[in-house]
Order: sequence, then structure tokens, then C-alpha cells
Amino acid sequence: MIHASSVVAPGAVIGAGCRIGPFCTVGPDVVLEEGVELLSHVVIEGRTRIGAGSRLSAFASVGLAPQDLKYKGEPTGVVVGARCQIREHVTIHRGSVGGEGITRVGDDCLLMACSHVGHDCQVADRVILANNVMLGGHVRVGEQCFLGGGAAVHQMVRVGRHAMVGGLAGVTNDVPPFANVFGLPARLVGLNAVGLRRRGFSRDNLHALRAAFRLLFREPGIFAERMEMAAQRFAGDALVEEVLSFLQARDRRRELIRPGRMAAEIAPEEEEA
Repeated sequence: MIHASSVVAPGAVIGAGCRIGPFCTVGPDVVLEEGVELLSHVVIEGRTRIGAGSRLSAFASVGLAPQDLKYKGEPTGVVVGARCQIREHVTIHRGSVGGEGITRVGDDCLLMACSHVGHDCQVADRVILANNVMLGGHVRVGEQCFLGGGAAVHQMVRVGRHAMVGGLAGVTNDVPPFANVFGLPARLVGLNAVGLRRRGFSRDNLHALRAAFRLLFREPGIFAERMEMAAQRFAGDALVEEVLSFLQARDRRRELIRPGRMAAEIAPEEEEA
């Protein structure tokens, strides 16, 4: 169903069961998979694919040119996964030739009102961006991360999976998996224990991660040596090994986030976990 006031360019592919509300614009290289819904005043341009069952609210725009002065109209694109909720005034810009050429948003993501996904970002499945979150270009966000309202993530930063970024945080450095960061500038304040419990991680998982975080981010000494100690002490623990792999994979464009006050990590209710 396509409202009479909307403009769908020749060449656009509209899947079965799609609903396009009033005053929407769909460009010629756009693909809307089965059951996509555009509520009203939605603009989708460029080589953009929207996954099945996704819903875009009023004034969302997807696939417009990146805010990059080096961009000269190259044929880059956007891929949005299935069952995503793209709320009012969200902007997702297409990739650039200086990156991977594709901006990606995974399946089952919620992008709340006025959030922004910059060019070449790679956002994994089940990520939540609260209102006014801003992702600069080339940011990578792992699965099931939560970024609080007004948080800003600098270009090239990586955020590991299951991390929590507090509201209004200014994230300029890489955030390890399972971490909880907060502040301006953002600092590592502990383990995202509440989020991990809600997602079914076991007590043993939490205890091992907590001990590893303490060793890595609170103990004195040379960081490289603490990483070696953690690798030996937690050998065979898949989650700790994931943290260590993330730390070892830095490309030096962004440093690792610095630890702040860790009181949140050792709160009594978390110790009971």
C-alpha cells in the first residue's frame, strides 16, 4: 500500500506487504524487503536496503550522502537489518569510499528519536540507541549494546558487545566488551553486571569477568604484563578471552578507554550475583 502523496522512484524494489504512508520519498536504488512500514515523511535514498518487518517513523532519513567533505557522489550504501525500529528524525548516512562503502545496522535494533548513525558505521544486532545518541563515522558497536540518551561516540571508536554507555557520555576511546562507561570524557566505571544478568549470563560468568576487569583495569603495573597475567589466569574462559582479543586488536587510531572510579563494579547487590 502506497499513499498517493508519496513518491516512489522507478527502479525501487518494494516487497510484499510493505506500507508507505503519506509524504514519503523512496529513491530508485532502494530495496524494501517484505513487510517494511514507512509511517510518514520518511526519506530513503542511495543504495539502501531495509530488512523485512522494519518500521520507520516520521521524518526518519536513511541513505543520504555522508557528512564527509571527501565524498564525491560515489555509489555507496546502507543496509538495515530485519525488524528494526527507526524512530522519529533518525538519520543513517550511507558509507564512503574512505571506509567500507556500506553503513550497516543489524537485526532487531531500536534507534530512538533523533539518534544518528554516521557514515561507515557497523552496528550489530539488538543494539539500542536512546534519544539523541550520535555515532561518528566508522564507529563499530557490538551486539546488544545500550547507549544512553545524548551519548556521543567519536569516529573510529569500537564499542564491544554487551557494553553499556551512560547517558550524555562522551566516548573518545575504545570500550571493551561487557563494560560500563560513563562521563564526559567517558571513563570505565565497571562491569555491565545488571545488563549481563538480564541477558542470562551465569554467576560464574560474572565472577570471572569481574575478577578479570579488576586485574586489567585496577591493579598497578604495566598494562601489557597484566594482560599476560589475565591470559594465563583465565585461560579457557571464553568471555575473558573475548575481552583480551578486543584489547589486542586495537589499530592505534583510538586508545583504550581509561578507568575511572570503579565503585559501581563492587556494589553489594552485584557481589551477591
